[in-house]
Amino acid sequence: MKIKKIDHIGIAVENLEASLEYWADKLGLERGESEAIPERGVKVAYLYPEKGPALEFITPWGEESPVRKFLENRGEGVHHLCFKVENLKAVMAELKEKGLSFLQEEPVRGAAGAQVAFIHPRVFNGVLLEFKEKKPKKEVKDKRK
Repeated sequence: MKIKKIDHIGIAVENLEASLEYWADKLGLERGESEAIPERGVKVAYLYPEKGPALEFITPWGEESPVRKFLENRGEGVHHLCFKVENLKAVMAELKEKGLSFLQEEPVRGAAGAQVAFIHPRVFNGVLLEFKEKKPKKEVKDKRK
């Protein structure tokens, strides 16, 4: 299994626009586009530092959103850690061989058309892990230079 890097750190927020504005203004981070992912019950947007992982801000989209439940139970804050991988299905198979299970059997659509899969936080010290296989670079809108 090859983890390429930490792709992003997910932060759950109540008010997406206000949070993006505050963080971008105070820390001078570059803003990306917002995207609704209705099938996952979330709306996301990214802030980009000059180097290192992006910050993905997540807010609930609909009453049944798992992020709404997270916010009700834990409040705003770090939601997950995302690893970029080259072959998500191969990573899932290898981790399943090691006795780990994912929240879904197959990858699902993530932001910008990426394929993602999650491991429950109880498996890794309370941290929700996301594994992400991005679309080829020419198709992804990453505003960092």
